[in-house]
Amino acid sequence: MNRMPPGSRRYAITLGLVLPAVGLGGLVYASVERIPAAVTAALLAAVLIEAAFYLAPGFAELRQALEARWSPRRLALLMTTGAALPYLVYALPTGQFRFVALAQLLALAAVVCFWYACLPRRPVVDLVFVGVVAAVVLSRVFARIYLSPAPPLRVDFLGQLMWIRTGALSVLAIRHTGEIGFGFWPAWREWWIGARYFLCFIPVGAALGLGLGFVSFQPVQAAWWQILLLAAGTFAGMLWVVALAEEFFFRGLLQDWLSKWLRSRWAGLAAASVVFGLAHLPFRGFPNWRFAIIAAVAGVFYGLAFQKSGSIRAAMVAHALVNTAWRLLFR
Repeated sequence: MNRMPPGSRRYAITLGLVLPAVGLGGLVYASVERIPAAVTAALLAAVLIEAAFYLAPGFAELRQALEARWSPRRLALLMTTGAALPYLVYALPTGQFRFVALAQLLALAAVVCFWYACLPRRPVVDLVFVGVVAAVVLSRVFARIYLSPAPPLRVDFLGQLMWIRTGALSVLAIRHTGEIGFGFWPAWREWWIGARYFLCFIPVGAALGLGLGFVSFQPVQAAWWQILLLAAGTFAGMLWVVALAEEFFFRGLLQDWLSKWLRSRWAGLAAASVVFGLAHLPFRGFPNWRFAIIAAVAGVFYGLAFQKSGSIRAAMVAHALVNTAWRLLFR
């Protein structure tokens, strides 16, 4: 009898822990927001499917199994098909399905899925890939594809999660980038390094934010247990979605590639940090130079955590801690 590979077992255990928690959280949210039962059922099914897909790239053994079983182009086709499944599961039962939206979704997914299956591994190809991924995120196109069945509920987060895991799997399983520590749970050393660079950045970031007039010191006012719950929820979301995506693309890919191409890890760190800052220009009103400056400086500290550990997970910890502290202490 064939034994389940260790990576598959860990993935199955993770699903057994995560999916019930996501399902329960979704039901509680739907009850509080009074979302219709039919909408809740369809959207929750789509969320659970997307969560299972989203977790998969974080397990190296699963990626290796996919690489061994599927050719690059067949894997790209499988990934493209998988990108549309959560959309169909929520859109068809809720009456939000549109052929144009499905075509747009499949076209976007096909671009990142087939990118490295059809194009060579060259610096210009890599740079344009990162640019395409970033451009889609900044365009907020998923808000026009994933229409809400119950406004003001937003469901475009399904597209954002799809975009993260599709882009990551394309690079990891088809391009075969080097080991950068892509995953969801940091090792103890990565927790420690990330926490250190978070502590180093906080006085610098607070001084910049207050000095530039970007923020004011206004801690969250609530009971201690509410603050703890808010901190834990914010940190988890930041670590496993925002920080995972941004640290993968900006540090794990861009900084790593630029360091090699420029033959200087410090030049790569500086260049990636500048680009990271510029990517924040559109937020809270374009051009938001104050936010861009703070983000660029933060990027230096995240990049140092990546350099020190050789893993994006340490940078993820620093990034998630910074964002959590920012939300709890500043407005």
